[in-house]
Amino acid sequence: MRYCLRPCSTVANLGRVSKIGTPLASKLDPRSERFQQNRDAMTHLWAEVAEQLASVPGIGGRRYVDRHRKRDKLLVRERIEMLVDPHTPFLELSPLAGWGTQDPVGVGIANGIGVVEGVECAITGTDMTYRGGSMNPSSVTKGQRFHEIVRENRLPLIVLNESAGADLPRQVDIFVRGGESFRNLTQLSRLGIPSITVAFGPNTAGGAYTPGMSDYTVFVKERGTAYLGGPPLVKMAIDEIVDEETLGGAEMHARTSGLSDYLAADELDGLRHVRQIVRHLRWQKLGPGPTEPADPPLFDPAELMGCASADVRIPFEIREVYVRVMDGSRFEEFKPLYGDKLVCGWGSIHGFPVGVLGNNGILFSEEAAKGAQFIQLCNRTDTPLLFMHNITGFMVGSAAEQGGIIRNGAKLINAVANSSVPHFNLMVGASYGAGNYGMAGKAYNPRFIFSWPNHRIAVMGPKQLAGVMDIVARNAAAGRGVEVDEEKLLAQTTALENQIETESTALYSTGRMWDDGIIHPSDTRTVLGMALSAAHSNEIVGATEYGVWRH
Repeated sequence: MRYCLRPCSTVANLGRVSKIGTPLASKLDPRSERFQQNRDAMTHLWAEVAEQLASVPGIGGRRYVDRHRKRDKLLVRERIEMLVDPHTPFLELSPLAGWGTQDPVGVGIANGIGVVEGVECAITGTDMTYRGGSMNPSSVTKGQRFHEIVRENRLPLIVLNESAGADLPRQVDIFVRGGESFRNLTQLSRLGIPSITVAFGPNTAGGAYTPGMSDYTVFVKERGTAYLGGPPLVKMAIDEIVDEETLGGAEMHARTSGLSDYLAADELDGLRHVRQIVRHLRWQKLGPGPTEPADPPLFDPAELMGCASADVRIPFEIREVYVRVMDGSRFEEFKPLYGDKLVCGWGSIHGFPVGVLGNNGILFSEEAAKGAQFIQLCNRTDTPLLFMHNITGFMVGSAAEQGGIIRNGAKLINAVANSSVPHFNLMVGASYGAGNYGMAGKAYNPRFIFSWPNHRIAVMGPKQLAGVMDIVARNAAAGRGVEVDEEKLLAQTTALENQIETESTALYSTGRMWDDGIIHPSDTRTVLGMALSAAHSNEIVGATEYGVWRH
């Protein structure tokens, strides 16, 4: 079982007779040497990811995990497991946030989407085994991204809280922007998106406002606490000696302050209260939901492991991904004879209609104009957009410039920026330079971004970037009339190339939360189905107005 999935049976299928598109053929040969090389390389890359994922539940160390268990407490992911409906999926988001930074992998919180009482909910929980569940700079960033997902997709929010508040020695990078989480909670309430907080342990200092700003609160008896200042601070501030229960215990908040709406006997009882609350919400999705037959692809999704090039410099046919992800491998291609390096068209995933844009090479002027038109058409029919990135950028050179690459590239970015249907990004290869922008990269607010382990992202490829800087250095030396130190320049160029190689990997990207998680390629269809289903909790409405562009 991989980190994000259990057997999925929650995505509905209305089974209409009409179908979008016709089945595509596949030319991929799983017996070929190239396929097997790609599969072996992808398997190796996934093994590195899986090793990191396996480390996350134990980041607090054996000592603190054992201490937690001796107190008869569940670990955060065990609480989530007990909360979601049996035999339904939980999609954990940004599980490797913090990788390659001074913060722990996973940053001490678990965020994701799961089904509770038949309702897709956003669920977040703190890991008390790591520094008392305190917040670090990366966990603040991860929490803010999660609140974006909650708001944009209109998902009821469940907070499984047990935290010592901010990691005080690092308050300079936490305090100012950390207050946004409380603003987000109360704005969710204004938007009619309910929040439910369970206090399994301390809710300390500013963290006390998490239950304070939530629509519903559940406190676990003799465990859950909330106070702006703990007993030591109260002693120092007003010279009052008081115990935790009197100051901010679960029973006090249930009987006296009114902060607690429900008093739970233990952790499992607390989760039972959450399910009851979700049940009485009578939550209704606003999107149309799945309208197409959700029949499986004609080709095995497991073959996605050998479909994409592990080396992003080697091109591959993006339609081979389509036929292993789309319902029935069906696809209605748009403008197939024009701008053929951008493959656009319509299909469905788990019954949800989508417009898909995928790269078969660099973006020329024709591809940019084609993509802009396609995005407009999908907005006119309220169709969500899926962007499959394997792009090295826009074409350069005098012919491209004279042919209007800037003018047409601006059209594409204009269409992307002003499109209002949900966008989903799947990084199946490179995402370099302005190609990332034209394909609705992170800066353009996609609902979800998922990466394959072979993904690379940067302003350009490592060799190209290092080569550009080499030319710049030589021109600068010539301009000053000095001789180039070839040995020093070679060392600088090599170091820069190695730096960009490291900083463009999928692990580096996910560690900085440039995506919402690295997924196993074979899980792509299921993950996208879950993301589409979550997006349909909100309205799906396309844009009718765009910025000015040149024709």
